[in-house]
Amino acid sequence: MKQKLLTFLFLLGSFAAFSQNTGELTAKTDPNRVISRHIYGHFAEHLGRSIYDGFYVGEDNTKIPNTAGVRNDVVDALKKLKIPNLRWPGGCFADTYHWKDGIGPKAQRPTIVNTWWGGVTENNSFGTHDFLNMCELLGTEPYLAGNMATGLVQELSDWVQYVNFAGESPMSKLRKANGREKPWNVKYWGIGNEAWGCGGNMTPEYYANEYRKYATFVTDWDNSSKLFRIASGANSADYNWTEVLMKNIPKNLIEGVALHHYSVIDWAKKGPATGFDEQQYFTTMKRALFMDELITKHSAIMDKYDKNKRVALVVDEWGGWYEVEPGTNPGFLYQQNTMRDAMIAGATLNIFHKHSDRVKMANLAQTINVLQAVILTEGEKMLLTPTYHVMEMYNVHQDAFLLPLEIKSNNYTVGNESLPAVSASASKDKQGVTHISLVNIDSKKDQEVSININGAKYKGVTGRILASKNINDHNTFAKPDLIKPANFKDAKLKGGNSLNVKLPPASVVVLELKE
Repeated sequence: MKQKLLTFLFLLGSFAAFSQNTGELTAKTDPNRVISRHIYGHFAEHLGRSIYDGFYVGEDNTKIPNTAGVRNDVVDALKKLKIPNLRWPGGCFADTYHWKDGIGPKAQRPTIVNTWWGGVTENNSFGTHDFLNMCELLGTEPYLAGNMATGLVQELSDWVQYVNFAGESPMSKLRKANGREKPWNVKYWGIGNEAWGCGGNMTPEYYANEYRKYATFVTDWDNSSKLFRIASGANSADYNWTEVLMKNIPKNLIEGVALHHYSVIDWAKKGPATGFDEQQYFTTMKRALFMDELITKHSAIMDKYDKNKRVALVVDEWGGWYEVEPGTNPGFLYQQNTMRDAMIAGATLNIFHKHSDRVKMANLAQTINVLQAVILTEGEKMLLTPTYHVMEMYNVHQDAFLLPLEIKSNNYTVGNESLPAVSASASKDKQGVTHISLVNIDSKKDQEVSININGAKYKGVTGRILASKNINDHNTFAKPDLIKPANFKDAKLKGGNSLNVKLPPASVVVLELKE
């Protein structure tokens, strides 16, 4: 009987040791490993209610407080989020967009049909001045996606001159005539979008040659501000696309290569945004965590041609993609945002941090009322989604030094498949404060994490958590604050260099440690 009891206690102790996730944090900073704030970029396409009814409600709107037609509540929310850049006007829409349609008196702007998204009429009342002035209002850098599929080289070159040239030229004269004296000095330029699909169904070889031509004329003329040209990159695991671009495009013509990857259960049957089951949730997270492998393999290809990592990997479309909300236009891509999306956001940002030597920019798709939005609007009402709260909690990592953090995680298992339950990342900001972000994707079980800290001795730890009772929980206009960050007290610091954390199921935690 005694022997059985000892065996039971031994097994229990072994199980307890096995059930605890362990981590090793090196608190010494490397000046070459900085988490660029531009990893926290966003995306605003002329799609559904993203621009109209989202960002822009019109200058004559008396019901919704606005500045030059842009919602004041949206501006306040995005300022708190510290968004570093905003991509516009697409997406697929960009390669049918002719920028001169969106300048000058609004009553005189031509209308077009948005053939990509819902077949609705686009009246061009929100154009170049409206967007760039809004970016100034937000304190964010604009990222303009140029039309390479249906627009000529001259058109893109003229756009660059219109928004950037301070001297005397036909385009700067036109800008001044439209009410803007000083240029906006736009740095980030996309040369086409999804050239392998909606941007022209091109082969990588053909696109690389076209890119060389267009990029040659995307110039700053006087070298006063170096432009950042981003090539239309691969669709998820199309590694050949990256290979061809890196091989065939001269490095003096390119600063970034894009990558698009969505966490989709199945493109034929995406599953619901709410009311999903455990298997659908698991599959979504499997697709999200695949981002790590994608970046690793695309980066390895880039390293062959760019050992000094001068060319950035720009993940300018990422997020969860589900079926639209019942009763809404299928072409508007409007979906709810649950704790599942918080898991996607936290885990993906941890991956971007890990690869911050190559990933210098990323754009969540999309900001308002489309796909994995951070904001939803309904008339005068506005709400912040779980994704918003994760990105707000995580913005402490912007431009901070990456701290190496290795986690040995337990598995989250559904059926015969398993995923690591816990992901994490850490950084130290310029004030010397360390932040650790932890995500437990297991929707059923707590996860205990023990982290050994090398190179620092901390005086205390505080934290914030985002969690809810059910992975399907989400904020609604009736209950906009059902999910929001709260103080976190289940982190214990021992001896200044040993940290123990208990993570509830499906939770995101950000800790702050001071020496």
